[in-house]
Amino acid sequence: RTLVYRARGTAALWGEQESVPRPDALTALVGRSRARLLLALDAPASTRQLARSLAMAPGAVGDHLAILRGAGLLVRARSGRSVLYRRTPLGEALVAGTG
Repeated sequence: RTLVYRARGTAALWGEQESVPRPDALTALVGRSRARLLLALDAPASTRQLARSLAMAPGAVGDHLAILRGAGLLVRARSGRSVLYRRTPLGEALVAGTG
């Protein structure tokens, strides 16, 4: 005689997955500072405005903005003497998924 046991947990592989992301999912994905920047860009803002509102160094904000822009989450456009950043549709979708 032979005893056969099913592998444990196989039902969970095809079960219903949790579709609502956790509130800290964005932070886990991009980091706390970049998540704060993405969330702060509900309206276009300059590096200086973001640094002031988030109490961050302008240089650090600029570095994070460059990385987010390189990832396709932000775009920038000149407005007079300022450069304003805003979220792309991909950035908007990422922020909307945080619940």
